[in-house]
Amino acid sequence: MRPWFLLTVLAVVSWGAWAVIAKAIGGSLSPVLSQALSTLGLLPVILVLCFSKKLQAPGKRRRGVVLAFGAGVLSSLGNVAYYDMLGRGAKATTVIPLTALYPLVTIFLAIILLKERLNKVQRVGIGLSLGAIYLFNVQREGGLVSAWLLVALIPILLWGVSGLLQKIATNHISSELSALSFFLAFLVMSVFILLQRRLPAVIGFRNWALVAALGFSLGLGYIAILAAFAKDGKAAVIAPLGGLYPLVSIPLAMALFGERVGPRETAGVVLALLAVAALSFESSDSGPAISEGPSSVSS
Repeated sequence: MRPWFLLTVLAVVSWGAWAVIAKAIGGSLSPVLSQALSTLGLLPVILVLCFSKKLQAPGKRRRGVVLAFGAGVLSSLGNVAYYDMLGRGAKATTVIPLTALYPLVTIFLAIILLKERLNKVQRVGIGLSLGAIYLFNVQREGGLVSAWLLVALIPILLWGVSGLLQKIATNHISSELSALSFFLAFLVMSVFILLQRRLPAVIGFRNWALVAALGFSLGLGYIAILAAFAKDGKAAVIAPLGGLYPLVSIPLAMALFGERVGPRETAGVVLALLAVAALSFESSDSGPAISEGPSSVSS
């Protein structure tokens, strides 16, 4: 089995775990503190990136670093909104595949601002994503959309814009420098949050372990994806595979939290997963893949 494939599977597993750990934290920590403290788990990943030889690659370094840093800020804010939804009792089996559709925003912005074109597979992905949103959120009786759809739009929009900024950043700097700048934004945001809010008197070993795992699983996925590309993996294959992390999250949520999905939600999950793969598909007429995973760094 080829190294790039194993690394991509590692990324899928890591991001799949990240997506459900916030549900385990629940309401025992506020969403902003979960985001701030999770940076503890990112520190090993940041340290590894600091020793990358590709950090000195030529390019428009200032512009790329600023764009990647801005993407990290937006992604951090999107994470807070995502953690808030799960902490308030939203079903992980619904929220995870729904928010995984954020590349839809990135693609639309890339079409408008960067004049990019959709390939045929991505066009199919848009249709599939709209079908998934309908199945998850449009109610059979009363009202047009569920309250969760409106809340889920926050991380979807923030992660979508973040994806666009990352895509542009990697046109100017290496993926490794982009990832480092991206994660340094998490660190700065965490310091800002902790200066504004006091830590609870007692956090507990369980919560410390969970927030550290939250950051580490997110960062490990990025490292694995970067390594997969370094092993000559094709973006057209790695991007769709990396975006399928809900395949890990949904069984985990069902096993850990006893969540169940009905026929309507099951159909929505299937459409969402197919949409994520299609939206991330790269071809010669559409340019580079836009996203590899949750608020991810473009290759």
